[in-house]
Amino acid sequence: MYVGTGVEEGGGNPARSGPSGSVGFVKVVFNELDLSRAAEPRRERGSGGADPKNTKNEPGMERPGPEGLRGEKGEEERVLVSEHSWRPCPTARRRVRGCLEWVKRQLFRVGEDWYFLFILGVLMATISFTTDIVVARLQAAHMWLYQEIGDIAVLKYLSWTLYPTALATFSTGFSQSITPHSGGSGIPELKTILMGVLLEDYLAIHNFGAKVVGLTCTLSCGSTVFLGKVGPYVHLSAMAAAYLGKMRTTVTREYENKFKQHEMLVAAQAVGVASVFGAPISGVLFSIEVMSPHFAVRDYWRGFFAATCGAFMFKLLAVFNRDQGKAGQAERAPSSPLPSPRGIFGVLTPKPSPSFLSPLPETIAAVFKSDLKIDFPFDLLETFFFLILGTICGLVACAYLFCQRCLMVAVRRNRLTAKLLATDKPLYTVLVVLLLASITFPPGLGQFMASRLTMKEYLTSLFDNRTWGSLAPNASGVAEPWGLWQEWAHPSATIYGTLTFFLLMKFWMLTLATTLPLPAGYFMPIFIYGAAIGRLMGEVVALLFPRGLHSEGPPRPIIPAGYALAGAAAFSGSVTHSVSTALLVCEATGHLGHVLPTVLAVMVANAITQKNQPSFYDATIIVKKLPYLPPIRSRHIASYQVAVEEFMERRVVALAKGDGFQEVLVALDASADAEYPVVESTGSPTLVGTISRSQLVTFLQSHKHPQAPQGEKLAAVGTLGDDCTIEPIMLQLSPWTSLHQAYHLFQLLKLQRVFVTRSGELVGAVSRTELRRAIEDLADPK
Repeated sequence: MYVGTGVEEGGGNPARSGPSGSVGFVKVVFNELDLSRAAEPRRERGSGGADPKNTKNEPGMERPGPEGLRGEKGEEERVLVSEHSWRPCPTARRRVRGCLEWVKRQLFRVGEDWYFLFILGVLMATISFTTDIVVARLQAAHMWLYQEIGDIAVLKYLSWTLYPTALATFSTGFSQSITPHSGGSGIPELKTILMGVLLEDYLAIHNFGAKVVGLTCTLSCGSTVFLGKVGPYVHLSAMAAAYLGKMRTTVTREYENKFKQHEMLVAAQAVGVASVFGAPISGVLFSIEVMSPHFAVRDYWRGFFAATCGAFMFKLLAVFNRDQGKAGQAERAPSSPLPSPRGIFGVLTPKPSPSFLSPLPETIAAVFKSDLKIDFPFDLLETFFFLILGTICGLVACAYLFCQRCLMVAVRRNRLTAKLLATDKPLYTVLVVLLLASITFPPGLGQFMASRLTMKEYLTSLFDNRTWGSLAPNASGVAEPWGLWQEWAHPSATIYGTLTFFLLMKFWMLTLATTLPLPAGYFMPIFIYGAAIGRLMGEVVALLFPRGLHSEGPPRPIIPAGYALAGAAAFSGSVTHSVSTALLVCEATGHLGHVLPTVLAVMVANAITQKNQPSFYDATIIVKKLPYLPPIRSRHIASYQVAVEEFMERRVVALAKGDGFQEVLVALDASADAEYPVVESTGSPTLVGTISRSQLVTFLQSHKHPQAPQGEKLAAVGTLGDDCTIEPIMLQLSPWTSLHQAYHLFQLLKLQRVFVTRSGELVGAVSRTELRRAIEDLADPK
């Protein structure tokens, strides 16, 4: 084992070598047995260098050999290597180093943030696109196995159920074995971090690989598990941003700045959404709505720049993948009952049927089809039906959020499931996924749910331009080989029956899937679920008015795909408490004709849901009991009437400026606070500042206990005012400050604890615990 350190030629203090090369480097070689014996003399000397005068008299150590530092033999070898002996041409090296420094200054003149944000966007887009390709291949392998296994029912059942069960089990076991933070969505925890709460190791880079591998296996399960990837990619972007932030401090040689870290995390949450949908504008707006209760305008450009880089890279990769998609189309067997797995937002595949999401060969972004009547996308009277659709989506979202939160609480409280989730998570995953796969088995109930479609094919079919009700009677006469809508047409059931059965079954199946302890996102499932609600509504309206709402004049048929767009935006927006989903569907599909009714439906659905239920991510925070301030759901005047003195902590451990060893020791034993208030004196509780716990510990270590023996060489007397640095108070609350004001101060400034003073005298303290308890009492008074 060797330890290399810079040492001055005449002494033992470490030093950095200068350009002249007068300072050399010492290479010290120890045996492992002598390493511990060499540590004690070094501590006694008080410096990290070598002392040849003391070395010869130390037991267990010998003088260095002749090839060492002093030319003597021994077990400890010290080799003095001159800088000139292994770094030739110092002048040329200085010139090259100077050129590199000049280039670095020129590049960073516009700001180093641009480069790291560009790297973040490109990196996440590449990972997202690669994941889409791998998932498409694994899903194609599953369909090939299911079709080639034969007509034996037992074998087909096993091939259909065991494949996703094995993938989901591996996803749970692999991710949980590396880190427990890789499970779930990641957005609730990231919201907590952006509020100023530190979650240990949640953004560590070693979670990155576990999340990517686990998420890939989860998505490969297809529509059986019915989960997505938006949330995990936001978490992955945050981890990448945290790591790039550390690289930035290394490159720029600056101290680690918490504000810079926060700016990178804000940009990362927009990149996570944009790298999934290829929608930079709605990605930024959605991330702000969902994860940032207070957003700094100076971070706006960072999010847009990184999201645009990610979306552009996403499209560029699709162009490069064009030839591969064409080759896959040429090799496809014409007799296959289903189209090859396609990635709506990533993987190019054969064109199924006219759809809002049918991309051109050279792009991954969905473009508006020329056969759609853009001059008349919807009738003005249809606005009434879009408002009804928003109301239905809002009511269904309330029911879904209530059932999902209750199920999560029940799973955690149940003795059997709680034990499985605590000790054997893969077994719980096996039981749940096996149940879901058995229900979606195509010859069984799955035939009424279009279960052979993947998650992305669900969107493709639901956004079909045509009216299924008019196509279904002629399906036997005019068959379309790649028509995904035919998966919804069953001989013994109508289109309306299959859509209704799909909604009823996926309601509880999606609720159950959210309890799985594996990396997964929950935005895409609710997005598809809302599209199905809108599709059913559109098909019903088209059935009632086959020629449109106006019987006179040329026929203006109803377009059910427009209702599917509005339903997807309204339901997903109401579940997440966001309005930007209206823009998200427009960016993802490339269709702006229905933007007005879509916005109306989203606003109506949000008005209903926000009044009655917390958002999906806030409910997860509540169930997991994360240290996050719940929102004040109502704008009622009661939040202004509750004062701080009604819920503040009155018993505060404080110290006086004249306190000594004994008082500090008692204060540390009485409380585990990170900082302690300091008052003027015991008789005058005027707040003068705060002192950290680490400073108090240092104070105890440098001062002598009153009952300590006289031999210790420590300071016998001393006070906090003389020996410690007291930080001034930057913010304090009044007892008459309202709950509403305190809540917004904590959110805006990311506070952890604030002291309350009356006329300058300390009377209490308010932390996140007291504030959260007051908000809960306001929402649910006892």
